[in-house]
Amino acid sequence: MSPVQFLASLLATAIIVLGTAYLLPGFEVESFVTAIVVALVLGVLNALVKPILTLLTLPITVFTLGLFSLVNSSLILLLTAFIVPGFSIEPFWIAFPAALIIAVFSTVASSFS
Repeated sequence: MSPVQFLASLLATAIIVLGTAYLLPGFEVESFVTAIVVALVLGVLNALVKPILTLLTLPITVFTLGLFSLVNSSLILLLTAFIVPGFSIEPFWIAFPAALIIAVFSTVASSFS
C-alpha cells in the first residue's frame, strides 16, 4: 500500500466514523482530528488484536455462521473508545450497529481503490 492509498484509507475511515457519529446517538466523536486518531487506532487494533480474538472465538463464529464476527468488531470498537480520549460509545449495545455501519461503508470505500 502506497502512502497516498494509506492516507486515503485513513481519511475515508475517519469520515465513516464521523458519519456513524451523526447517525447513532451515543456514538460520539469530538472532532475530525479525534476521528483520524480513531481511524488509526482502529486500524492498529484490527491488525493486531482482531486476528487473536477471531482465533479464540472461532468455534462460536462457525456455530453462528459468522455472525459472531460482528461481536468481535464491536469489542474492537469498544476497546478503541476506551483508548482514544474524545471518542465514546455510551450505551454498550450501540457498538453493534456502529460496527456494522463502519464495516459496510469501509467495504464500499475500499472497493474504489
